[in-house]
Amino acid sequence: MTQATQHGLALRYGDTDSTIPENWNPILDQLVNHRSVRAFNDKPLPEGTLEALIAAAQSAATSSNLQVWSVIAVQDPSRKARLAELAGNQAYIRQAPLFLVWLADLSRVSRVAARAGVELEALPYIESLLLGTIDASLAAQNAVVALESMGLGSVYIGAIRNDIKSVAKELELPPQVYPVFGMCVGYPDAERPAQVKPRLPQAAVLHHERYSAESELSSIEQYDQRLGAFYQQEGMKAAGWSEQVVNRLRSISSLHGREELVSALQQMGFGLR
Repeated sequence: MTQATQHGLALRYGDTDSTIPENWNPILDQLVNHRSVRAFNDKPLPEGTLEALIAAAQSAATSSNLQVWSVIAVQDPSRKARLAELAGNQAYIRQAPLFLVWLADLSRVSRVAARAGVELEALPYIESLLLGTIDASLAAQNAVVALESMGLGSVYIGAIRNDIKSVAKELELPPQVYPVFGMCVGYPDAERPAQVKPRLPQAAVLHHERYSAESELSSIEQYDQRLGAFYQQEGMKAAGWSEQVVNRLRSISSLHGREELVSALQQMGFGLR
């Protein structure tokens, strides 16, 4: 296992001499070898797969056991095609046999309160919206770990937020529910394998006792070179991470409609106090 582990860490960090703790295990190997899959074959998912993924998702932590999230499983080809069009025409949404739309869902607790004749004064605050968003994210990541253990692959689709009102209409979402992101699920296409993408050195993200950016510049310069080499190897434009960050965030146009999220969320019944 040590050789495979060193290989996985080398792909993730470029470090071929990482210190591996004695309690390292196969689950950590799986996590380190995660990659986003954007090409799927046409093999159907075994019966019960969806339910297993939801069991894993529901086993994630949830704030105060409120469970303010839901998920919609989309398998109908025509609906996947419409959602793909709303999410930047990403072909793998159509291609994957299963498309999951993860939701921050405050409507369920609202219905519980309505049946009890109680007004939820805390619900219109942004904290409640954050709870739903965080709960959905934790649940989704549990599902990713589960599906990868089953030999499946996935990719998150943040572009589902490009037009959340249209997505809500397509999925018939009630007020106080919004799509946090989508997720394509299926068997990876062996002829177009996904690769492990390098991440920032741990020194750039791990702080001890207090926040410090003292070593940030050297870490980022090192990462710029590694990521550029990775993209070049993949036949993509060899841009470093710094250039990628600036290009992605320098213009409002890069948000592709998501700059209207606050207004859209308010129209969908969320308070943002």
